[in-house]
Amino acid sequence: MSGTLFSLSLSPAEAQALWLSLKTGLVGTGLSLPFGIAVAWLLARRDFRGKVLADGLVHLPLVLPPVVTGYVLLLLFGHNGPIGHWLESWFGFSFAFNWKGAALASAIMGFPLMVRAIRLSFEAVDPKLESAARTLGASKADAFISITLPLILPGIIAGSLLGFARALGEFGATITFVANIPGETQTLPIALYSALQLPDGEIRALRFVLLSLLLAAGALLASEYLARAAQKRIRGRA
Repeated sequence: MSGTLFSLSLSPAEAQALWLSLKTGLVGTGLSLPFGIAVAWLLARRDFRGKVLADGLVHLPLVLPPVVTGYVLLLLFGHNGPIGHWLESWFGFSFAFNWKGAALASAIMGFPLMVRAIRLSFEAVDPKLESAARTLGASKADAFISITLPLILPGIIAGSLLGFARALGEFGATITFVANIPGETQTLPIALYSALQLPDGEIRALRFVLLSLLLAAGALLASEYLARAAQKRIRGRA
């Protein structure tokens, strides 16, 4: 481990934690994005019985203690959980105590932010635009892909990067679900927690703090830049 706070070289432990954070964040965000778009569309464009309940369930990870979310994931996807046992028995696939479980926990915790940003974009698009396209012969799918999807692109970008930034900071659900395993589930926040348990871990902890700040700030700046670029592109087509 580097002995100085501002050394530019990463130690093996730092590089490992950084890579795991990026991997779990990107995989979790990428896999949850199609579901985020579908749920955002459903909440923005459809009225149905139980919509308020569905909206509450989507946003539940924001208000529940992350440890509770992690424990629920452990009950469902652990080796003895109903979903986890079925996946392991039939497909030999397990989420428990590996990086895939960390990606799942990250996806769950970032999902509400993703859905909210995309839903606001859906609500800002006039549904009559799709209706007009359909009167000209376009199918529902064609109208959605050619009109609505480009218009909500800034929201998709913002939602994805906000979800990714939230995934980078995920701690409670991850450590409860997949524990603290160096090289497998020890992401940056968990590595920071481990460093704080050491008598001489102050410099190590501060370096993990700096890495986390740089990653989170970079994700938020990228979200703003890409959203503005998408808006300019849409205005240029108008």
